[in-house]
Amino acid sequence: MEVLALKKQIQTEKTNWLALTQELGKNFEKRAAHYDQTGAFVVENYEQLKAHRFFSAMIPEELGGGGISHAEMCDIIRTIAHYCSSTALAFSMHQHLVAATVWKYKKKGEGAALLKRVAEEQLVLISTGARDWLESNGEMEKVEGGYLFSGKKYFASQSAKGDIAITSAPWLNDNNEWQVLHFGVSMKAEGVHVLDDWDVLGMRATGSQGIQFDRVFISDTAISLARPRGEYHPVWDVVITVAMPLIMSAYVGTAEKAVDIAMSIGKQYHRNESHITYIAGKLHNSLLSAQTQWKAMHARANNIDFMPDENITVDMLSLKTNVSEAAKHTVSEAMEAIGGQSFYRKNVLERLFRDVQAAGFHPLPKWDQYAFTGERLLARY
Repeated sequence: MEVLALKKQIQTEKTNWLALTQELGKNFEKRAAHYDQTGAFVVENYEQLKAHRFFSAMIPEELGGGGISHAEMCDIIRTIAHYCSSTALAFSMHQHLVAATVWKYKKKGEGAALLKRVAEEQLVLISTGARDWLESNGEMEKVEGGYLFSGKKYFASQSAKGDIAITSAPWLNDNNEWQVLHFGVSMKAEGVHVLDDWDVLGMRATGSQGIQFDRVFISDTAISLARPRGEYHPVWDVVITVAMPLIMSAYVGTAEKAVDIAMSIGKQYHRNESHITYIAGKLHNSLLSAQTQWKAMHARANNIDFMPDENITVDMLSLKTNVSEAAKHTVSEAMEAIGGQSFYRKNVLERLFRDVQAAGFHPLPKWDQYAFTGERLLARY
């Protein structure tokens, strides 16, 4: 059935987003190997997602969005990963910025203008959060009416096709105190350049090029937050809580797809005849660990109905590490189920193995997470 025909069929009172995702996914799957081989961004997949208004699916209906829940979006991203894990991961980066803004809208009455623009124009939001932790990087020069921003931001997923970069930079204020200023930048602004530097092991089609900012004007009114540099700020209790379940959805879906392949091929693999039952049982345990802890993540987000709480953040980062490790372990064990044939690039498992390795590099990498969590746990005793 054609995608447009399906859309007309299922758009009665509300879109059946998951059914539409599965239908679009068939096209994503056909292109996945090509995008992986070339390292090109998944432009066609994004065009289809835009055409069906997926970029505003989680925005409240009164602002022009689809009004679906955070948990539903997690499930959509997980499902996309069954067809193209790069598309799922890139898409999750936009959605976690939307989710944080929806939280601000619901809890503080802020952010409506941005959400309306995203819904009306199907804008793609780019996160530079991987380089914007406590210290941030870059330079801000004060000028009349604002600042001139310079710096490089790496791992900026979707930068190849995005519209607005949500970023930050350090600033030494008039009181000689270091702050980090947060703001959005149009990718069409003078001085913004997307670098050609995304040549990596896995998740090759996410368009995660670096962005070079050369004296880009940032108006005073564009500054959404000023926080002390190098110190933990409650804003992370919002960002981490909404972001990590969405991002890890891509890796849970990748692990599930790996298990599907392993089970269907493994049961026919003659060298495993004597122990395939053990392999299958062990594989299920690994996948279940990833799935249940992922569900615990978006349960803590409570469909964006929570108050910022460092205790939730501590749990969320621990769960992120556990899901990451479990997803990687699951894909590795899936390869064991079908043996050496998983080593060939023609087998989808080879790509999934490379893609899932990226799970551990999202903030916080596990050793940083252990230290962050341990410090806060020890302070309680």
